[in-house]
Amino acid sequence: MNISSVVVQAMSENIDNLVEIFKEADFCDYHLHDKAKGKIILTIEGEDVEEEIEKLIKIQQVPTVMSADMMMTYQEEQLDEEIRKLEEQESVPSMLNDDTIDVKDIVYNGDLKGRF
Repeated sequence: MNISSVVVQAMSENIDNLVEIFKEADFCDYHLHDKAKGKIILTIEGEDVEEEIEKLIKIQQVPTVMSADMMMTYQEEQLDEEIRKLEEQESVPSMLNDDTIDVKDIVYNGDLKGRF
């Protein structure tokens, strides 16, 4: 399952009508809007990216929508894969348990502050 947020841009005078359309739509969920800025926040869900793109295109084709773009996305399969990778890693790097390595030879690269 994929879930993505969509930001819709429209002229301020069209926002109220668009909000009503999106509240009634079966291809997205309405969350909030800012009439003064001409923005509407929606979410779409799909079994895969293709289904989400189909729904995004439906949103883009609504009359008076100037633009509609996906902003953030959650992909269940991708998250599951990253969790699996983390679980397969050693919790403590092997070099930290190796008594033959001199502490002076360990280089820490985790802090980038001041390096650039």
